[in-house]
Amino acid sequence: MPSTKQLLIVANTPSENTQALADATLSGCRHPDIESVEAIHIPPLEATVDDVLNADGIILGTTENFGYMSGVLKDFFERVYYPVLEKKQGTPYALYVRAGLDGTGTISAVERIVTGLRWKAICEPVLLHGSYQPDFINQCESLGTLMAASLDAGIA
Repeated sequence: MPSTKQLLIVANTPSENTQALADATLSGCRHPDIESVEAIHIPPLEATVDDVLNADGIILGTTENFGYMSGVLKDFFERVYYPVLEKKQGTPYALYVRAGLDGTGTISAVERIVTGLRWKAICEPVLLHGSYQPDFINQCESLGTLMAASLDAGIA
């Protein structure tokens, strides 16, 4: 029996809509065809160095705040960056951004940090742009499934 891989979702959820996005991502990670991945969502202010060290993959979710990532995701990075820097290089990650503006500053800011950590993206960031749309749920669920399936198959 293959060993279980840990998938950590660190997502900011300041509203019902953003909570629904995190829930959809988690639901996608738990697709019934994925057998060897255990996924958990931990809010950025609660996620610890140990959570990152124990993760085989990470999905980051953030709102766009003033053209940048949310302050709570930035706080997460500030707390874990140096303790995990040498230990988690090559960690597969995915990113979704809930953006009211264009999201490019948010994506760029997160990519600068994960580049420094030497994490590897499994896909292009998912940009949920403009007014809230029900399809955002499907996009997050698909992202979760993609990430979990990639870990399950050993390709991420």
